[in-house]
Amino acid sequence: MLMAHPTVLRDLIDEYESLAALHASAADGERVRQRMEDVAYTLCVSTGTRDIDAALTAARRRLPAVRPQEGAVLTGSS
Repeated sequence: MLMAHPTVLRDLIDEYESLAALHASAADGERVRQRMEDVAYTLCVSTGTRDIDAALTAARRRLPAVRPQEGAVLTGSS
């Protein structure tokens, strides 16, 4: 199976979550709903799953762990 690039998966997750928030309160619900279905389909195809919940879970698992940017200064209580 082909694997989607993590950046593509992150973008799809972000777009789906934004659309889901809009769908809950949008006056233009049909357009938002259709785009949400399109993104959900793309996530399912990209992750080899059949429903959006499984696709979101699989996509998140494929994302690399968040790492500090090179040269970033970390602060913390040590």
